[in-house]
Amino acid sequence: MQIQELKLLNFRNYERVCVSFDSNLNVIYGKNGSGKTNLVEAIYVLALTRSFKQINDKTFIRHDTEVTKIEGVVKGRYEHTYQVLITNDGKKVKVDSNKLTKLSDYISKIPIVLFNPNDLKMIKDTPSVRRKYLNIAISQLDVLYLKQLNSYNKLLKIRNSYLKQMYLNGNALHDYLEVVTEKLVVEGLKIYEHRRNYIAFINEQIASIYERIVGLGTLQVKYTSDYANKSKEQILEMYAKNLSRDLSFGKTNNGVHHDDICFSLDGKDLKDYGSEGQQKNAVISWKFSEMAIFHEKKEVVPILILDDLLSELDMEKINNILSFIQENVQTFITTTEIEKIEYLLEEKTYKKIHIKNGKLEEE
Repeated sequence: MQIQELKLLNFRNYERVCVSFDSNLNVIYGKNGSGKTNLVEAIYVLALTRSFKQINDKTFIRHDTEVTKIEGVVKGRYEHTYQVLITNDGKKVKVDSNKLTKLSDYISKIPIVLFNPNDLKMIKDTPSVRRKYLNIAISQLDVLYLKQLNSYNKLLKIRNSYLKQMYLNGNALHDYLEVVTEKLVVEGLKIYEHRRNYIAFINEQIASIYERIVGLGTLQVKYTSDYANKSKEQILEMYAKNLSRDLSFGKTNNGVHHDDICFSLDGKDLKDYGSEGQQKNAVISWKFSEMAIFHEKKEVVPILILDDLLSELDMEKINNILSFIQENVQTFITTTEIEKIEYLLEEKTYKKIHIKNGKLEEE
């Protein structure tokens, strides 16, 4: 998968941009605040219609304008033009001249893997943040997963609302709750299986990748779920047993909406015992594991973005990371340290894009 050309209109600090990319390696450099991350963020939005940051879509729209447009010519098995249009009223997507009414029908079309220093939240932050990363990754592989997740969340909202109603009224019928709970469990089990299989595949890759980057240590990702090793009947029994607790809280206290993952290095939780460098290398190892999953499960090569790769890592580890970049993978690297990158990439052919105050110079 390759982005041949990208056009931006009123995206963050860019008024109008039209830039072409190398099919393999692209180095985007400039000072902090110049717009490097904004450019790769636009690529990410083109693929997934959302940012990798936890922000409102309206922040994409350049100051004193009302609309932003991201358009890209993307070559996979075939060549297509993709477009994401964002206004204060929402967003619309197109493939070629065809409007898609559902974002879920668009999201899996441009596979992308991104590393950004904020991705350390996968380790440092809350379970809900980790679930978001997991959901984004799996939904790119299987559009059905996103639909199942949406269905589960709707059922969860209905169940929570009815629990509150039962608590207040006291005489609400249990039959309706049982019907909703069973539907919730059916969708939840599908989500659990997707996540379990995904983490299992990650673990087939991640230990060897981490060792190749760092040189030592055994990395593993552990997945915890209320649904783990339980049949549908056992899960329904769990909900029945916890009904009084759910009623008193007015919400569902068990389910895949409480799932979590943990990065473990030599048996120790990286969140509590890992250094900043170990955590960063662990997340990068996860990202390269995702690349392998795309290749095996979908027989496609995703676009790879390494944003601000050089910070917090020594030259040896950066060089080990760069050794994973293959010629058939379109890769974008952003940096403030162009001299260091030039030294590390002296045997590779690549395109340089210099950004200064929102202006691009292709080299």
